[in-house]
Amino acid sequence: MHPDPAPAGRPGDPGRPEDPGFPARAAARALDLAELDGSVVECRACPRLVAWREHVATVKRAAFRDETYWARPAPGFGDPDAGVLVVGLAPAAHGANRTGRMFTGDRSGDFLFAAMHRVGMASQPTSVHAGDGLTLTGVRITAPVHCAPPDNKPLPEERHRCGPWLARELELVRPRVAVVLGGFGWDALLRTLAEQGWAVPRPRPRFAHGAEEVLHRPGTGERLTLLGCFHVSQQNTFTGRLTPAMLDAVLRRSLTLARG
Repeated sequence: MHPDPAPAGRPGDPGRPEDPGFPARAAARALDLAELDGSVVECRACPRLVAWREHVATVKRAAFRDETYWARPAPGFGDPDAGVLVVGLAPAAHGANRTGRMFTGDRSGDFLFAAMHRVGMASQPTSVHAGDGLTLTGVRITAPVHCAPPDNKPLPEERHRCGPWLARELELVRPRVAVVLGGFGWDALLRTLAEQGWAVPRPRPRFAHGAEEVLHRPGTGERLTLLGCFHVSQQNTFTGRLTPAMLDAVLRRSLTLARG
């Protein structure tokens, strides 16, 4: 079962989804998260990513050969009033690209949602498909790139083209804390925040597990704390580089900061 994307129903034309400028125009006109997510799902602005996500959906993995893959961009997921925004990298080819929901249907998601359930962010410890009843409280999950990239490596121009989605999501959610999974998401988020006028130090803060950086947006009174966390990829979780206790500690710290 796949999520039902909300239609972009407001007057005005952001252009064709294949247009490289579609993300910037569609994101700017989104008045709420439902409209933003609906426009994200329509996007076809990066030819390489479109070709890959649709190729994967045709070839499939043997374990999922009888399933119909989502094969579209995966929008953000979670509480629209979240105080915490979890920022990943991009959808997994046989995870979110199959199920249509961030971190859903793969081992990385199993690790993340189990931790979220332990700290009280998730209603259940598993995220199998979009109709499994999972709800998140106080947290929303997103990524700088919304399509599954080959080898899990988006190109710089793909991140840049996808950037307006993240920028508008930040404006609509206005989180107090961002838990950033991995160096790619950390760098991408800092670039987006700098473009939005946040006071990002130079040189930019370096990613590290447990890193904590408080940013301010001049003239607005807004404050955002970035928390670094190793990505929940199997490369990290299977080797013990990231343990359940380490992830729990970062998530609990995010809740403390968001509430305080």
